[in-house]
Amino acid sequence: MTGVDTVFAGCAILGGALFFIRLVLFFVGHHGGAEDVGGDFDGDVGADFDVGGDFDGDVDAADAIDAHADSDVSFKMLSLQTITAFFMMFGLVGLALRKEADLVEAWAILGAMIAGLFSVWVISKIMTFMMGLQSSGTMRLANAIGQEGSVYLRIPADGVGKVQVVVQDHLKVFDAVSEKGQEFQTGERVTVVSIAADNKLVVDKG
Repeated sequence: MTGVDTVFAGCAILGGALFFIRLVLFFVGHHGGAEDVGGDFDGDVGADFDVGGDFDGDVDAADAIDAHADSDVSFKMLSLQTITAFFMMFGLVGLALRKEADLVEAWAILGAMIAGLFSVWVISKIMTFMMGLQSSGTMRLANAIGQEGSVYLRIPADGVGKVQVVVQDHLKVFDAVSEKGQEFQTGERVTVVSIAADNKLVVDKG
């Protein structure tokens, strides 16, 4: 085995191993973070509790910051995955061209690079599509504005209680405060009018 063949083999083995490890971590992270794990858990930041005892993380008081953080993490994951895909295909195709097609080293390297770049393009499209599906299902507190709900735990005139509100087809329990400093008893109907800076819902009479 020549030096180039050794490089091809090393890239195929190392790139392939890292590619599949990253792929498994991607699916485990997105499935466990964005879907139910004995309940609901969303991989944002927050402190909201679902009615059935589920936990959701919501960040929507600062959508721009949230979007920037999500895109930054997605970009890093996408970059790592495409890099490993490149080396895996570079090694596999390079070996195939050398062993099966019996091409000279220069043509084998060129063909391997083209295959690697093509795999980067394909993987980036697939990963971007999957990340888009995941982010579209993320809970956003802003979607609670205008929704009617009921008081789950009494809201004092100058304190914090809890309300039940249907957001994105899920019944959730959120911390809430009164907009006009009036007290709401458990069971009263309320309407969400805004989101406070600390991610509490601001409510008024329904």
